[in-house]
Amino acid sequence: MGAMVFAGIDEVDWASLEHSYGPAENVPELLRGLASADPAERESALDGMYGTVHHHGDVYDSTLACIPFLMELVADPLVEDRGAIIELLTSIGGIDLDGDDELDPDDEGFEDAANYAMAASAVTAGCEVFLELAEDHDREVRLVVPLTLASLHSDPVRVLRLLRHRLEVEKDDEVRLACVEAGGRIALRHKDLTPDVVEWLTAVMSPAYCTGLRLGAVAQLARCAPASLPDDVVPWVTGMLRRLDEEPEVMGVADPLPASFTAPPREIRAAAVAGRAAPWTAELLRTLHTGLADRVDDRVALLADQFGRPDRERRLDAVRMSENLLRTWRGAYGELVVLLGEQVGDCEPQLADAAAGVLGGLFELARPAADALLERVETDPDCWVRSWGEGAARLGRPVMALVRAGDARVVPILSGILGQGDAAGDLACSLDSLGPSAAPLAPALCDLLSGVRLDGRLHERATPLLRGLSALRAADLLPDAVPAVLRVLRGAPGRGGGPVVGEALRTLTAFGPAAGPAAPELRMLIGGASAGVSAEAGAQAAGALWAIEREADAVLPALCGLLNGPDPDGRRTAASVAGTLGAAGAETAPLLGSLLRSPDPWTRIEAATALWRVTGDPRRAWPVLRRAWTEMPHARVRVAGALAELSTREAEGADRLVDRELLTVRRHNATGGGAGGHDIFDDERLLALCRRAVTGTP
Repeated sequence: MGAMVFAGIDEVDWASLEHSYGPAENVPELLRGLASADPAERESALDGMYGTVHHHGDVYDSTLACIPFLMELVADPLVEDRGAIIELLTSIGGIDLDGDDELDPDDEGFEDAANYAMAASAVTAGCEVFLELAEDHDREVRLVVPLTLASLHSDPVRVLRLLRHRLEVEKDDEVRLACVEAGGRIALRHKDLTPDVVEWLTAVMSPAYCTGLRLGAVAQLARCAPASLPDDVVPWVTGMLRRLDEEPEVMGVADPLPASFTAPPREIRAAAVAGRAAPWTAELLRTLHTGLADRVDDRVALLADQFGRPDRERRLDAVRMSENLLRTWRGAYGELVVLLGEQVGDCEPQLADAAAGVLGGLFELARPAADALLERVETDPDCWVRSWGEGAARLGRPVMALVRAGDARVVPILSGILGQGDAAGDLACSLDSLGPSAAPLAPALCDLLSGVRLDGRLHERATPLLRGLSALRAADLLPDAVPAVLRVLRGAPGRGGGPVVGEALRTLTAFGPAAGPAAPELRMLIGGASAGVSAEAGAQAAGALWAIEREADAVLPALCGLLNGPDPDGRRTAASVAGTLGAAGAETAPLLGSLLRSPDPWTRIEAATALWRVTGDPRRAWPVLRRAWTEMPHARVRVAGALAELSTREAEGADRLVDRELLTVRRHNATGGGAGGHDIFDDERLLALCRRAVTGTP
């Protein structure tokens, strides 16, 4: 290490600075560890830097103080592992902030934003050293410098010129590929340079370059300029992949850093260069899929080629990519579902389980794979139930996929599982899709509910059973169903039973007239005679009594009181119940109208839907629902349900909204945030409701 490294480090008051775990007194030790001759000490120091001064991508005042010393390290040719330090600096300085937004000291998070901005400025100011390192003797340095320059240097024209030069003179193909990837990054950051980058990448696709670089160029075109991809990109890529498999060349890849630059890619790259091709091709295909976006047919063709490979790692990657495609875009997926079904029978458990998990999220769309799923569950009883330690047993993924697909052939298997009593909860919550075909399960569910203990675990044990009995309309099948539900209803208060009370009342509502013996209990709940009953439960009880007796006079006084009451949950639920009365609930119209101005958006939606139902007039209700459709995508299923039931006539603009939704190829809930297990189901339900609204069919 050079003698000038860390000059002045002891003059910094590290104790007054902060990192993720408090005062930063240990930072000088970490910095010195990065310069150690001992590889283990360097690795420990690097982990310490990511764990303290750059924890989860955060930038502290101690992080800023480290930047000059980190710059000294990467500039010293005697320091080992400088590539990893460059990655750390890239991550610290690579947070993109909108330069048009001025930082307001009064805003929450001002200090964090200011630190990010100062870090970006400090690292960018030192970028000249990275230009000099582009031809460093250390391959690891040359491997990471292209992306660092593309991400941080203030002169992208100069960087692009350097990248093109390095591609021609560099001998290491992995470093050359890093130059190509950096070109894509420049095009993303500097749109005015996109035509120049596209021209360069298109040239790299020519036979003058090796197969790996040609594929890398296509991936970057998909990333930064998908419209420039050739029409025959899919057969071209699959042909190149087959050629890559046949060639002796094995290329690793410097995986591009994520946009947030919060994690070092060194461990990822270590796996990629271990001699296995799958990680590299997976990264290529992920990038290509992103660029192809809504070209569903092309993406399915790519996945079909991947599923046809003998390498299980590639097929596992294809399963994951399939899930992303299915969750994001609407399309005709029969062929893809069949391919996923073929993986369910694979002898590799991880691959088979992953494929079954994706199919489980498709519900009815999984039906083309039903035979493959059934063959798996019939030949492998070990996949029926899965357990984790002390946690409750759950249905195995192949069984759950069959249940959600509505395949009646799974019912005997469910009966066997119920007989064991170890997965009843998960099973009972999942019966809606099976409908009447699951009726043979009702006696076992009813027996389990009749014997459930009225203790502190009542919610955990009883709720799924109640949902199962609701799905089966069990009161029509079993005389003991209503007494079993009433037993739980009476035993719930005082045992954290609010949710259980609500579930029991929803079950009685689903039973309808067959739940007649419950009417006296419901009247007591509506009248407030039962201690500890919430306003929401009172409204639910009114809904259950209406479903049983269809006598509006028995429930309207209570509903009006709740609609005008102080409890927000009670108002929202009472509005929903009032809507079920239809014209018989006209008396609630003035109160529902007042709730159209509620600060709670879901209360406004329920009130508007109910107002439309009780009056038959959409003029006051529809503007509220139209606004919810636009501003709350997750409310569209609820609004579309109203349109399908009540017609789009006299609802100005409703036809246009519905038509636009039916013509949109992106799923309405594919927002880029967290994904839920019912996302595809909810989107397909939205489409079905929109079609009903158009055709007017029930």
